[in-house]
Amino acid sequence: MTVQLVIEMIIAAVGAAALYTVIGIAPGTDETAVLAPVTLALVLLGVDPIVVLAFFISAVVTLNLTDAIPVAVAGIPGGVMAAPMVPYGMILKQAGQSVIGIKKNGLRCCHRYTCCCTRQFDFSVGLSTVIEGNCRLFSSCLFSFGALFLALMSRNKIISIIVIVPFAMLVQGLRHLYWGIGAVPETTTVSLSFFLGITIGPMIFSMLSLLNKDHLATVKREDKRVIVIPQAEKTTGFPNPFKMLTKQETVATAASSLAGSLTFFMSPVGMTILFGEAVVNRIKDPLIKARMALASMDGLAHSTYIAGILIPLIALGIPLSPVAIGPANPLFNAAPVFTADHNMHHVLSYGDFVWATLIGSVIGLGLTYYVMMKYATHISRFVFKYIPHEAILGLFISLVAMLAYMDGGWINIFGVLLVAIVSGAISRLGVNYGVMFMAMYAAPWLLSKFF
Repeated sequence: MTVQLVIEMIIAAVGAAALYTVIGIAPGTDETAVLAPVTLALVLLGVDPIVVLAFFISAVVTLNLTDAIPVAVAGIPGGVMAAPMVPYGMILKQAGQSVIGIKKNGLRCCHRYTCCCTRQFDFSVGLSTVIEGNCRLFSSCLFSFGALFLALMSRNKIISIIVIVPFAMLVQGLRHLYWGIGAVPETTTVSLSFFLGITIGPMIFSMLSLLNKDHLATVKREDKRVIVIPQAEKTTGFPNPFKMLTKQETVATAASSLAGSLTFFMSPVGMTILFGEAVVNRIKDPLIKARMALASMDGLAHSTYIAGILIPLIALGIPLSPVAIGPANPLFNAAPVFTADHNMHHVLSYGDFVWATLIGSVIGLGLTYYVMMKYATHISRFVFKYIPHEAILGLFISLVAMLAYMDGGWINIFGVLLVAIVSGAISRLGVNYGVMFMAMYAAPWLLSKFF
């Protein structure tokens, strides 16, 4: 590793922290939709893999820190990961402790990443020696069973199971159409743009639904929402991350981080709700309950998120977790740069993974933590007032359209639109992203067994 490469990693991590601080505070942004297209673009531009990984880790850490700020100041989730925390964030806000909630979230992040990264590297090494060969041999089969498993774990089990084969037929049918008309060579399997179509599906479906006059007439209209952002307290120096948390909150964060590492193959949001509610089930005092819930939910969600990236990436080389098959998918599949048999798992050494994760997490955590502690309310006021949410969504939709064109030409833009509409409709019925992602990757093997 050269000095120039280290400098590039630092610059990439700083850039990710700056970009995703703004995006994370913007309410309602989906982690997959804002992480995957940018990461994919960097991979296809030929950026060194270790630099891409440092950028991605810094972006994830930054999003994990900042998406809780809108929860504390306005009761709006910054992203999908923060949605389960909204009720407890509102309790602190109503008690006038929203600023304290923001600071405690930053403190928990410091504890969480200090605790979980080393454990996940050790777990990855142990896991790779046990199952790597078998996992590679049966990857297509595992994707099929992964889709079935996620369907059975979801709230709407029956419809999730029913859509697996039809959705696989849609994806594989589009691939054969492209091969048949010569849009792409038969040696090329279009996957990435379909993956991006799934990520923007609910957004596209909601936008197109507004063109239906009958549906538009039923949409509930609300007045302008008044958001009161509390005044920031003046602080000096670098805030100490080890003084504000109580012993109970520290234990809850550490324990939930351990649970997140062991459940990396599960949905981060689902595990957040399950374990978070279990931890605070017997606590009566609403303020103490809110603080403990945020501590356990935050620790569990984000440690599951990081584990879902690092463990499949280091140990397996295939995206066998909802996070790996979602936001981190370009690290595994980004043809022609990365394929199932040649991705970051094969390109980077164990030391490369350690350095990229260390640089990305330290810079993302350090910069974002400092900014969050001192300027969270100022940044929230600026983002809410001057950066339209629609502008951010439009930016990423246009990026998806560009990548779809690069992947399969003009026809693929319409193919991605079709996948987005269908996935959006299925998502509206209660089928989660993971089932559709797994079905997409399992499509060739799955259909060969059925027909």
